[in-house]
Amino acid sequence: MQLDFSDKRVLVTGGTRGIGRAAVVAFLNAGARVAVNGRTDASTGSAITALGGTARLVPAPGNVATEAGCKAIVAAAIAGLGGLDILVNCAGVGEAAKIEDVTEAFWDDMLGVNLKGAFFCTRWALAALREAKGNVVNLASDAGLMGDLGAGAVYSASKGGLVNMTRAMALELAPEVRVNSVCPGFVDTDMVRRDYIEKAADPVATERALMSYAPMKRIATPEEIASAILYLASDHARYVTGSALQIDGGTTAGR
Repeated sequence: MQLDFSDKRVLVTGGTRGIGRAAVVAFLNAGARVAVNGRTDASTGSAITALGGTARLVPAPGNVATEAGCKAIVAAAIAGLGGLDILVNCAGVGEAAKIEDVTEAFWDDMLGVNLKGAFFCTRWALAALREAKGNVVNLASDAGLMGDLGAGAVYSASKGGLVNMTRAMALELAPEVRVNSVCPGFVDTDMVRRDYIEKAADPVATERALMSYAPMKRIATPEEIASAILYLASDHARYVTGSALQIDGGTTAGR
């Protein structure tokens, strides 16, 4: 199935690394023009340079954890691209914490980035998306579909809220704008390696455990998740809205 995004205008939040970066590359390879969001001017600029600095990339730096940041990110993307067809809310944080170790600042940061950011980026992109009859893809998680001891209560809450917010937005915005989410299991990103493997008491055993967590006996690559994002954003999925697409190697099938 060939996906063609020629002339499409895409904003990817959290587009400087991990799944977001893989999505930026995939959209570029499919012909799109892409606004790349990183938290700072420096991180955004470095990512664009590393991606070849093509004229089809525009910077949209800012912190999604505040409404003002979301508004500025979306405004920069629309100005640089001349409009917006697709919003991919990929920015996220994923550190696990036991309930007794959670501080209010930890809660606010996790919910601010993972849930509040997706809401307000969508809110400020809505006029442009309605004009383009575009769509939104949110990066949720299998932890948003089930209780996940490894992910922790706060992360699971943020992603569970994102899954259900996706459904509610899809109902409210149909038929003009489609809204979907992808729900990966563990993905081989720097965030997973930093927050789950390197911080473990036994990193080697932890990596083995992650590899055996899913029935497929491995973790996903960022490119596999990006492929699913592109499908949901494409015309091939034009009758799909409100979905939570599981890309977890079968993990949630048995839970």
